[in-house]
Amino acid sequence: MRMLSALKKTMAAVAVSGLAVAMIPGQAVAQDKEVITWKVQSHWPSASSSYEDSLVLLKNRLEERTDGRLVLQLHEAGALFKAKETFNAVSRGVIEMGTISPAYVRDKIQVAGIASGLPFAFRNVWEAAYFHKHVGFEEMIREEAAEYGVFYSTDKVYPTEMVVKEPIESWEDFTSLKIRSSGTLQKFLSEAGASASYLPGEELYPALSSGVVDAAHWGAAQGAMSMSLYDTAKYHVRPPLNIAGTDAFIINQDAIDELPADIRETLMQTLDEQFWYRTNEYLYKEQVALAKAMKEQGVKINTLPEEVQNKLAAAAKESWEAEAEQGEKAEEALNMLKDFLGRLGYL
Repeated sequence: MRMLSALKKTMAAVAVSGLAVAMIPGQAVAQDKEVITWKVQSHWPSASSSYEDSLVLLKNRLEERTDGRLVLQLHEAGALFKAKETFNAVSRGVIEMGTISPAYVRDKIQVAGIASGLPFAFRNVWEAAYFHKHVGFEEMIREEAAEYGVFYSTDKVYPTEMVVKEPIESWEDFTSLKIRSSGTLQKFLSEAGASASYLPGEELYPALSSGVVDAAHWGAAQGAMSMSLYDTAKYHVRPPLNIAGTDAFIINQDAIDELPADIRETLMQTLDEQFWYRTNEYLYKEQVALAKAMKEQGVKINTLPEEVQNKLAAAAKESWEAEAEQGEKAEEALNMLKDFLGRLGYL
């Protein structure tokens, strides 16, 4: 009898244990779930609007859509590597992922100068988006990046607009400027007559506020506001210097290939969605940011005088030709761009 009673107690305990497991659905699955963690080095400081709106957005969406199986471990600008070292780190597999401007890889990718934005080429954001995704330009960037074992995905296309401490009212005003710039724009602005130099994002505000530079571009209105550039530079310059895919995600190809098939598919779909979502969202937030800066910080729009615009447009077309000298792929991309602009009636 005692043995029977003990047996009943044991069976009851087992039943209760099984019920407890049944009452916590997914616990066993969660414990067995493989979590893949990628280190991500950003070129955006955490203060930059795109750090939150682009990188954190992507991180949250991927974690949600993979049920927490793909986790992005974010590091802001300069935390692990300097901005121009990130591509090499991703290529070698030191880290799995990064964000960059194509301006940082002009020494590796022939079409990077065109990707970072030829001055005074596109007039509307939709044109740049169409050129990237439908005409085939992004595929050209990806083919070159793939030679280094890197997958390249444009985050968004948007205008680059400069802020200045004093309004530009003449060509002499423009040529006297010391401008923080990068990539193709840096070269263009210098050749047009200004003094343009590169500074990483984390050094931009101190340089502008202390007078090391008296003009800068970091995106457009959102970038200027998020980096506090309007504190000392109260004039927002238009028209845009360029419209381009100035920000991009880069991912080690081996890291992608090692992902389970469902996570890999989710990653690719999310990156594609990111481009269209962020491009449209950025335009909306640009208008909101500029309106707020004008109302609360006394920012004014400085439309370049016609004389200045004409001289810059002429200098811009000369700078386009220099990009073709980067190699056959760059020449092909420039001809593709000219053909596209010609169909739009701009050339």
